[in-house]
Amino acid sequence: MKELFYRLFAFFFWLSRRLHRGVDPDLVALISPHNASFNDSLGEVETALKEKGGCRFLRLSHADLSGFGSALRFFTTKAFQLARAKTVFLNDNFMPLGYLDFSDETTVIQLWHAEGAFKRFGLDIDQPPAVRRREIAANQKLTYVICSSPAVQPIYAGAFGVAPEQVLPLGSPRADALLKAQNAEELRTKFDERYPQCAGKRLVLYAPTFREDAAWDKSFSDSFDSALLAKELGEDYALLVRLHPQVHTVRAFPDAVDVTDYPAVNELTLICEKLITDYSSICMDFALLDKPCFFFAPDLERYEKTRSFYFDYRTGVPGTVCETMAELIAAMKQPDDPTARKSFREKNLASVDGGSCARILALLEQRR
Repeated sequence: MKELFYRLFAFFFWLSRRLHRGVDPDLVALISPHNASFNDSLGEVETALKEKGGCRFLRLSHADLSGFGSALRFFTTKAFQLARAKTVFLNDNFMPLGYLDFSDETTVIQLWHAEGAFKRFGLDIDQPPAVRRREIAANQKLTYVICSSPAVQPIYAGAFGVAPEQVLPLGSPRADALLKAQNAEELRTKFDERYPQCAGKRLVLYAPTFREDAAWDKSFSDSFDSALLAKELGEDYALLVRLHPQVHTVRAFPDAVDVTDYPAVNELTLICEKLITDYSSICMDFALLDKPCFFFAPDLERYEKTRSFYFDYRTGVPGTVCETMAELIAAMKQPDDPTARKSFREKNLASVDGGSCARILALLEQRR
């Protein structure tokens, strides 16, 4: 069925290419397969181009598939329009890409949705043959892949199956947004209005990633005792829980505040004091801001066997690794040591300095 829809998308793309010569130099396509809010690197690039002026935008996301009418427009009208775009930005894998024949005038830039090199991704993980074939075909249509540090260039080249010179360490627009002057008090006031039970309290964020199936999701989430941790943190703290959108199981976290639906994860990064995660790349954001990170990984042995990392997890993450709640509570009571965060930033975030978006726009100007 997927193959049929991909080919339907490709047909209307092909039809547009046949009916129009060249491309529309002012049309910029923004493709976000999993994040319909566009509050990441795509949103930062869009904002910068709007400030510059002269551009029109075509947005494609999974929200287009929410109903029959919008899905029909996605596979027909939007595919037709995409063929006219001079510039295409993506933040994730978009499988129809492999079926499309872009104009030589079109620049396709993969911004990706995370920074650095943490857990293995892309072509560096096991995939069903059909998925791997489509991903390879899609990546062949990329002009450039943007990464956040020269140290991870070769990793991105391998994960996307592109030539090393196509991977440009220009930084990350979404991470640059964290370095901009922000009114933290205003952000916190907005947060407290939505979650009044947190007002006046220091915030600790628990943000785990997803596993490969529902039973595993339930197993790892049941290992996290939110009530115990909240009690240990005391009345001065509020424990927040934000689950990955692909977590397959739903459970309550007693004495914690569920912020899974909070629209801007960047805002949570800015207002939260500490992070507890496992294998999520959200640790990049907290390391960038030099905030304490703790890694609760009760299923580390299993995860290493199924997904694995680009480095030794126990020694390479920017914080303390804990496999039990007792270890986590003990670690959070220790004085903060920023040493691991510093070396982690130097390797993974060397190009994140607040100017990434400007460098990407300069690249587009060079290609005009």
